[in-house]
Amino acid sequence: MEKLNRCGWCEGDELYEAYHDNEWGVPVYDDDTIFEFLILETFQAGLSWITVLRKRENFREAFDNFDYKKIANYSEEKIQELLQNPRIIRNKLKIRATVTNAKAFMEVQKEFSSFSKYIWDFVDGNPIQNEVEDYKNAPATTDISDKLSKDLKKKGFKFVGSTVLYAHMQATGMVNDHEISCFRYSEVKELGK
Repeated sequence: MEKLNRCGWCEGDELYEAYHDNEWGVPVYDDDTIFEFLILETFQAGLSWITVLRKRENFREAFDNFDYKKIANYSEEKIQELLQNPRIIRNKLKIRATVTNAKAFMEVQKEFSSFSKYIWDFVDGNPIQNEVEDYKNAPATTDISDKLSKDLKKKGFKFVGSTVLYAHMQATGMVNDHEISCFRYSEVKELGK
């Protein structure tokens, strides 16, 4: 079987490769999945994505399948239970931020009819098609992620710095940062049309 040419950051780890091949960079328009990625990205802050990816199923279980309506109503008792869960990243500030962000997420939905509409407006509803030759040269932030970060902070979100949000934009296909030599580059580009 011929070896697929992939982005350099994912090579050598089956879980990473599967995520890269099936999810990363694919445009996401449904609020449930956007919220899941937003929360996972906030937990990634200061850590590697593979660390979060390896715990993704545990996060789903611990956080009611990322149901933001349930998360917004978490009691102090539930927060303490999460802080004791060794299967997730037990960062007190990030866990509390998840509850705060779930509430803020629903406020944005009320204002814009969906969170998807709100966030995709930052790229005029169309994925940005970059031409990255080496993933090491892809940006960590952009003017758009700066604006998005600032706006979300104004709306009460926590752990939504520009780097976190650019990673979110990459993950949810708001930007195509697959290396141009990667087999997914043109496939993902087609999805954005």
